[in-house]
Amino acid sequence: MAHPSSHSVPNSGPGFDVLVIGGGAAGLYSALCLPKELKVALVTKDTLAVSASDWAQGGIAAAIAPDDSPSLHIADTLRAGAGLCEPAAVQLLVVEARDCIDSLVDLGVAFDRAGQQLSMTLEAAHSRKRVLHAADTTGHAIVSTLAQRVLEQANITVFNQTFVLDLWVEDGACKGACLSQARMDGRAQIQWIPSRAVVLATGGGGQVYAQTTNPSASTGDGLAMAWRAGAELRDLEFFQFHPTALTVPGAPRFLISEAVRGEGAHLLDKQGRRFAFDYHPDGELAPRDVVSRAIFSHLQKDADSEVVYLDLSPIDPERIQYRFPNIIRVCKRWDIDLFNQSIPVSPAAHYWMGGITAGLRSETTIRHLYAVGENASTGVHGANRLASNSLLECLVYGAQLKSLVLAEAVAHVASTTMELPTLDDDWLVQLKGWREALPQLIWNNAGISRDQVRMDRAIAQVTAWQKQFQQLSVSKALTLHPGEVVSLPEAVTADDVRLWGEVGNLFAIAALILKSAAFRTESRGGHHRSDEPHTSEAWRVHTLIDANTVGPICQKSSPISSEVF
Repeated sequence: MAHPSSHSVPNSGPGFDVLVIGGGAAGLYSALCLPKELKVALVTKDTLAVSASDWAQGGIAAAIAPDDSPSLHIADTLRAGAGLCEPAAVQLLVVEARDCIDSLVDLGVAFDRAGQQLSMTLEAAHSRKRVLHAADTTGHAIVSTLAQRVLEQANITVFNQTFVLDLWVEDGACKGACLSQARMDGRAQIQWIPSRAVVLATGGGGQVYAQTTNPSASTGDGLAMAWRAGAELRDLEFFQFHPTALTVPGAPRFLISEAVRGEGAHLLDKQGRRFAFDYHPDGELAPRDVVSRAIFSHLQKDADSEVVYLDLSPIDPERIQYRFPNIIRVCKRWDIDLFNQSIPVSPAAHYWMGGITAGLRSETTIRHLYAVGENASTGVHGANRLASNSLLECLVYGAQLKSLVLAEAVAHVASTTMELPTLDDDWLVQLKGWREALPQLIWNNAGISRDQVRMDRAIAQVTAWQKQFQQLSVSKALTLHPGEVVSLPEAVTADDVRLWGEVGNLFAIAALILKSAAFRTESRGGHHRSDEPHTSEAWRVHTLIDANTVGPICQKSSPISSEVF
């Protein structure tokens, strides 16, 4: 059932100046930063604020404390990124952080304070306490405030319950998108919406993995659409696995924030030993990829162990109550009293460092197409994201859209209704089967540790499934060119169309991750190969994918500069 939007949504209007796709922090802040004289559409496939941003617990990093400096934040980010950060992008991220924090405060985000000063906490791989927070629901505090401000803007139209099928690209320029909007009766209404610019802010693709902290909406939609449209993609092999996700039978993988270890919690094995120091001198506060592999390796040594334990006893109970009320609530829901027992945890897919290649103004390689947030690869995260830099990236790079370049007004395309082929009897059953099987395949073969044999096997399987998917009659019906629409039977709901689209996007990003990981014959940051465990200076380059080739085919970028401006 469709939810009401902030303003009336036209069935087939004249188009918009800017189409923002995604309702998390990146999409919301981008929409708010656009000039107020522009007619903006914000499209979300759920409702506003249902996103990975909303689930973010730890906080947002910014070097604004008296004992901190941008140069220290830059150094920490570059160190975590394992040689693949773009220095200019990191510089922009860090230098503009204060302005973005001031903007959030002005908008009404209620960060925790110590007196009149903003409270800061320490997280892994940061050399200073620089992570601002709102208890342990920072993402929710930010996103809910931004969503309210968006709903107050007269120039922004919100499309809720609307799935974007594909981008409208002609002659190397983006001119809009094809939308499937849920009607009041649950059926899908397909329409092409022209726009003078499009901003992709659809988040990551954690749902391609069986174990993930990401919400169900994180299916890599923006990246898959950009790839089909011919945009350059970068560094897709680098997926960050968060070391501490709640692991209880029957429970979703709930993220236990990095900040818990920053406040003093210890990682213990079943013998009660702090094993993380066996793998890195910083123990629990080593970079995320190191801690995740430490847990993975430790569990591999004991076939009877599926979890390790996060012990909060070193933290004062009053501090736990103050900092982590939501974690307390979730643990209690699963009969874990974290004041008297350790939390069972294991790694889970959390954040995708790779994405659509985007420059310092969030521009992609397609004219009038922009990318912000997790679906973008700006170069700030390199091979391994520094904790709490992701929300900051959403803000800093969303703010750059105040100077985006618009195309000339795009004429509304005349609709042509296509003849609907007879749909296969079992197409929904097939889609649901793939939706369940694919994440397990990728978790087993392109997870925390990879090797060529398993990746080749997975590539062959994904390729076979993709061919079957493309042969479905519903795939032929919904693969449309600009202006083409299809009238679907009453039995086909908007949710069915979304499922079809998400499965196709998951197939695309699974193949892209596998081929990128197979191409990079070294281990670095979030990409670890058991058959190529070394790190090579020859691989201090980006992995690039150009959809204009048949494949996809990967290639190396030029060597990455180490100069910091």
